[in-house]
Amino acid sequence: MEWLLQSQFVMVAVGFLLGAILGSFLNVCAHRIPLGQSIVRPPSYCPKCKARILWKDNLPILSWLVRQGRARCCLESISTRYLWVEVSTALLFGYFFGCYFQNSDLAELCVGCFLGWVLLAVIVIDAETMIIPDRLSMGGALAGLVFSIIFPSLHGYGTLPEERVLSMIDSLLGLLVGSSVMYWIGASAEKALGKEALGQGDVKLMGCIGAFCGWKASVFVIFAGASIGTALVLPFLAFQFLGKKPSKHHQGKEPLFWGKEIPFGPYLAIATLLYLGGLDHWIDPWMEEALAIVSKNF
Repeated sequence: MEWLLQSQFVMVAVGFLLGAILGSFLNVCAHRIPLGQSIVRPPSYCPKCKARILWKDNLPILSWLVRQGRARCCLESISTRYLWVEVSTALLFGYFFGCYFQNSDLAELCVGCFLGWVLLAVIVIDAETMIIPDRLSMGGALAGLVFSIIFPSLHGYGTLPEERVLSMIDSLLGLLVGSSVMYWIGASAEKALGKEALGQGDVKLMGCIGAFCGWKASVFVIFAGASIGTALVLPFLAFQFLGKKPSKHHQGKEPLFWGKEIPFGPYLAIATLLYLGGLDHWIDPWMEEALAIVSKNF
């Protein structure tokens, strides 16, 4: 293992390879979980003709590039989503493995890779189906509690038994605050608009994020996710309002319009990934300072 820890390039390469493999598995989960199918059996098969996929056609990233996005069995095109999911997961893992080489923070490595994988799965599944599976949100929340006991440094504690308990309490507080704030925002919006504004999947997802990152990060993620969603959606609405015709690539797709339901989970996930990727070094001190000012004034 020493040779692995002596080279940042090797560390990043190992993380990239592991991420690509788990990105391929993420594609399987994204396809099967919404259909209620097992993610283990049967082995990988073509979603078009149901033929078994050979091992040489199941190599992450490489197989898609070599086959130029077409299945060997039926020559049907394979969505670029499969490629981008594998690349994104590989880059995510490579990044956190590189960070581990620099700071030897095992908690950051494990949580970054695990929670990052879950969030990428949420982005894909929620964007395609408007559903956030409970096994990702509620299962992730439970994992956050377990991780907080194993790695109490996540919430700023040491390794003494009583500190591990305090870390779990902080994790539970983050779960409750994150899901509660999201629930009341959704309930208030529903009252104002007269229809459901947020799904329960978003509430459960914020519980998962809070369990890993704490309550202060949860507050940031909620408002950052809303800001990111607004920044990405408004330009499309503006173009349509101005009467811009859709391109040939987008013809036949249902356009965006005011009042149309769009998934919120991907924006929460993106905000959390940004937080995990380095924004925490700015957000946490700022939240501490803001909390201190509020406490002093009241």
